[in-house]
Amino acid sequence: MELAGACPRDFHIVLGKEKMRKLLVVSIFALVAGVSFPLPAQSTAADWPHWRGAGRNDLTAAHSGWRDGKWRIEKAWSKSVGEGCSSPIVYQGKVYALGWSRDKDTLICLDLTTGKTRWEKSYPAPKYGRHSVGDKSIYSGSTSTPELDPSTGRIYTLSVDGQLQCWDINKRGELVWSFNLYDRYGAPQRPEVAERRKTQRDYGYTSSPVVFRNWLLVEVGAKAGNLIAFDKTTGREVWKNGSTDEAGHTGGPALMEVEGKPCAAVLTLRNLVVTRLDEGSAGEVIGEFRWTTDFANNIASPAVFENEIVVTSAYNHVAMAKVRATLKGLEKVWETPGIASGVCSPIVHRGKIYWAWRGVHCVDWRTGKEVWAGGKVGSAGSCALTSDNRLVVWADRGNLLLVDTAERAKSFQQVAAQQSVLNKDAWPHVVVVDGHILCKDRFGALVCFSKD
Repeated sequence: MELAGACPRDFHIVLGKEKMRKLLVVSIFALVAGVSFPLPAQSTAADWPHWRGAGRNDLTAAHSGWRDGKWRIEKAWSKSVGEGCSSPIVYQGKVYALGWSRDKDTLICLDLTTGKTRWEKSYPAPKYGRHSVGDKSIYSGSTSTPELDPSTGRIYTLSVDGQLQCWDINKRGELVWSFNLYDRYGAPQRPEVAERRKTQRDYGYTSSPVVFRNWLLVEVGAKAGNLIAFDKTTGREVWKNGSTDEAGHTGGPALMEVEGKPCAAVLTLRNLVVTRLDEGSAGEVIGEFRWTTDFANNIASPAVFENEIVVTSAYNHVAMAKVRATLKGLEKVWETPGIASGVCSPIVHRGKIYWAWRGVHCVDWRTGKEVWAGGKVGSAGSCALTSDNRLVVWADRGNLLLVDTAERAKSFQQVAAQQSVLNKDAWPHVVVVDGHILCKDRFGALVCFSKD
């Protein structure tokens, strides 16, 4: 992955002054927020190419749209993209979404401004993974969010039944390579892991792949290795990590840096596992921190800042913990009972942690103590933190909220809302880019708001 500041010769001529300005804005914003890995050189403030955005942390250089006492957003278009909790991604004015319908998954490319279909590619796929257990009334279809590699124009998708595929967006979605993780690695059904019985769950493959340098990192959850790196060009296996944990149910691995070494934090079915990504030591597990959840519902992805990681879940935990990683292992810094996120992945920004689950919450990063909480948000929720220090919250069965961060308010302060945008569970993650907000429900209804 190229450093944002290490642009190739004449890069400014290729991108133009405006895109270079946006690149600098988003890179500076990411560095201030503590992102350890600079953004890909071709990503700008108008892009959301990965799970949780350009910096993989729900921080966006886009403005919220709140100006002159009004939230200046208007519905621009809507589209049905197929069932599933997979969230859309955005790159260079195009929206890419993965959804299930009539025994097929479909990868669709839409124009961000108009919603017009540019192209789509379908392949046979079941509604649930082959080992599915439990909760079929509240989820279905594609769950993993596509991963886009701006350096190559390739997009990677993972079906709930383990079909891992690489597509070329420069050739209208031409298939580059494909194989099935279950067929190749034989990951078993997730077992009962909690102390309380009858909580077994298996939602299939949920985790988004992650491009790192020349590798595609995938949480496979096999006995051969929990995290496996594939050559992003060919799909060939490069290495496996030393963990044999089953895959968790989070949205994806989190990239981080530990003592100058690139690493990936993964919340498996049983543990928080940190794996080295540097040449010569790739696949080496530097430590594990026990975190096992009733119903296998370790849904919220790990949130990282420098060499520290926040994990959280409800059920038997109802807690949040911060863990410090060194090359010698992992150690708990603090754990706060009674403060938790069941679904929403936390955001770390300027010494605070934010999330939207049974209210909107702000917690002190250093101590784990609550700063404020409030608002009418239930179990379904996600959020993005904008350049003007506001949280865009997508929650419940279709409510879009705008909330001040601690930079602006000492207590919970909701400044605007768009109620009943949709009427089904808002499990898919909200997307906020320059000029647009994308909201999707689990049955595939996708709404795009344009910002003034």
